[in-house]
Amino acid sequence: MAEEQMEEASTAAAATPFQLQFDKPIPFQIKMAEWNPEKDLLAMVTDDSKVLLHRFNWQRLWTVSPGKCITSICWSPDGKIVALGTEDGLILLHDVENGKMLRRIKSHDVAIVCLNWAEDEPQSKTDKDGLLSYEDRTTRFFPPAPVVPRIGGLSSGDTCLGDENEESIQEFSSASCQRFNILCSGDKDGCICFSIFGIFPVGKININEVPIHVQSSGSKASYRLQDASISKVSLSGNLHKLVLLCSGKLIDIDNISHSNDISGGLHCLHLDTSIFFNRKNELHQVSQQASSIQYLVEVVRASISMMAKQWSGAMNLFNEKFSVLPSLITAHGMESSSEDEFMSLLFGTRTSPALHQFLVSSLGEAALKRIAKSVDSAGRELRVVVSEHLQPAVEIISFRLAELRGLARWRSRFQNIGLDEKLIDGVTERIGMLVVQVERFSRVTATVLYLFQNFFSWVLKCVKILLSEPTDQVPAANSEFVVLFLKFLLDKDPIKQLLDADQRFECHLDTAKHLEQLVVLGGFTDTHFLERSLMKQFNELEESLKEAFSMPFTTISSQIHCQALLPLYPITSLVDLSSTCNLTSVSFYKQDEDSQHSGPSYRLTDYICFKIPDGSLNLRNCIGVIKDFSNSSTSTPSLSGFLLRIPDEYECVDLSLYKVVFPAVSFEVILHLFVPTVFDASHKELVIYIKQDSQIVVLLSERSCSDNPGRSYIVMLQTENFSFVPLSKIFPSNIYSIQELAVRISASVFYLFGIHFIS
Repeated sequence: MAEEQMEEASTAAAATPFQLQFDKPIPFQIKMAEWNPEKDLLAMVTDDSKVLLHRFNWQRLWTVSPGKCITSICWSPDGKIVALGTEDGLILLHDVENGKMLRRIKSHDVAIVCLNWAEDEPQSKTDKDGLLSYEDRTTRFFPPAPVVPRIGGLSSGDTCLGDENEESIQEFSSASCQRFNILCSGDKDGCICFSIFGIFPVGKININEVPIHVQSSGSKASYRLQDASISKVSLSGNLHKLVLLCSGKLIDIDNISHSNDISGGLHCLHLDTSIFFNRKNELHQVSQQASSIQYLVEVVRASISMMAKQWSGAMNLFNEKFSVLPSLITAHGMESSSEDEFMSLLFGTRTSPALHQFLVSSLGEAALKRIAKSVDSAGRELRVVVSEHLQPAVEIISFRLAELRGLARWRSRFQNIGLDEKLIDGVTERIGMLVVQVERFSRVTATVLYLFQNFFSWVLKCVKILLSEPTDQVPAANSEFVVLFLKFLLDKDPIKQLLDADQRFECHLDTAKHLEQLVVLGGFTDTHFLERSLMKQFNELEESLKEAFSMPFTTISSQIHCQALLPLYPITSLVDLSSTCNLTSVSFYKQDEDSQHSGPSYRLTDYICFKIPDGSLNLRNCIGVIKDFSNSSTSTPSLSGFLLRIPDEYECVDLSLYKVVFPAVSFEVILHLFVPTVFDASHKELVIYIKQDSQIVVLLSERSCSDNPGRSYIVMLQTENFSFVPLSKIFPSNIYSIQELAVRISASVFYLFGIHFIS
């Protein structure tokens, strides 16, 4: 019998297209890897959290070191971005072309354990590829958006933009015509975050706080999860539903006294996310504007920070030299001030010994020219930052907020997603105030720089006269402007004051009266904004933006509900929980790929695959497969599943489930990822694929006690040999679905013993 099986296996092997393409040694441990949607690029994360990108021919494209512990990875639906989740709750978005980091988003407070980036699929073949068409009118009136300033190698500081790659960021921020997509992320504390196009946060739920209403023993019961940790999340292609796997304790809200009898376990939840589909056009328009505004806010922040650093360096040098004069005045027993001494010199009254010593010995011509050059250089850089970065960014923000203001007035469409007209009006007024503040800063800067230049020319002429040197090469100075400098700039710094958030100014009475009169004509309702500094006005804009954008975030979050709960198996210890939480897979597939159905939506079938810990429900080395969980709440429930028993000589350390609709070469790509030579040689893996021609393809690796890897096999099984056993949605709280499979119908447990192996 064994010889016949081997002969059949050899014949089958000759007829199958599977073959090993590459066997490449890797000098480091790989802890996770993910193929791009086209299956020709492989992103891998090493144990020391380096990210590598390889082609299918094993050509390395780039390697980056984010400097953080990477805990999850996924690709954008178009394959242009690699998303990384970190241990400290950050999502890093990297450009596939060069590895540059496009965005850094703080979505969670703890480790992100899973990522899923889902795209709205076309509803039918006549759906014009499901593209959203929304014209961004900003490009009609403005040049390309400015980028974060980088002058003379000086960094602007920490921003949320990561590497400042102008072309990549602008292309990434432009989402005028593309399929609507959402990035989902789950963390170990049970929180799930949603971001449109991966950059605009639009919702967050804590699964521990979501009420779960289910049918239990013929009546409705309410549960909630305690100490839940997300394991997998998967958003359906039509964006209607999210299936997630999480571990935690199930608490009966209606009967708290008996909740302690319920052990922790792995649970499957179906969340209703139809708000994403029903309002995708509105969400697309809002996220288009809001994400660009958030990017430009970072440009404004970086610009102000850059200007403060540039000007501070020049003023430190100026103050260091000119602060010597008051000490010399005191040393000579005089009671005058620096301003008095310079005034006396300007009007030819006298030149005191202290001032003479300061100009000739302490300051000198060389030091004066160095200070003048430093101030002039800082001034030029300030003008560049204002004209090329700060002012364009503020003006584009103003225009985009005006667009959002128009959308907010369309209440029937945009009020349902939380776009509040009153809040947007408030933000629009504050950005108008910031535009005025930028103009004031620009004018003050120009005046200050001119007064500094005039003052330095006059001081240089005085030094040369005292040294009996010719002054014909020194530019003429205006004595009136010297007086203004001595009164308002010698001991004060208006540029620094405008860049200081804590500084307040006194507004002239006539100016304040004019501002109050302008309110009647549509001016700013806040007539005290000129008392604030540029930095203070920017901070207030940020606060109002945060409040306005939190409304869609809160509104969308409140419309995500739990539709169904399916306890899978109990977990008796934290050790079992930590060792099995990653051995799960959730996938959605169209029920009929060639369907001509043109209704409002198509039917999707979800497949949930998971390894059951040894000893749980008295099972050993078993894989559970369940389908149609998210459709079980419909009028025709079809929840079903089966168990797959793995031989004891094989070990499952990873699993996934695919419906393969690619040509044979794509099988080779997929298998390339999971052969033991790609990962650590000690890993023994099992991967499940659902093939289009009703076959299950299983990749097995033998257990091995030595350092040498065991043999690997591909097992092809006909799905008609497996009966998906119907499962009941009405369950007592202490009965798990897999126990129902194993106890009610013994035929639902299938064994891999005696199957023909194909090496």
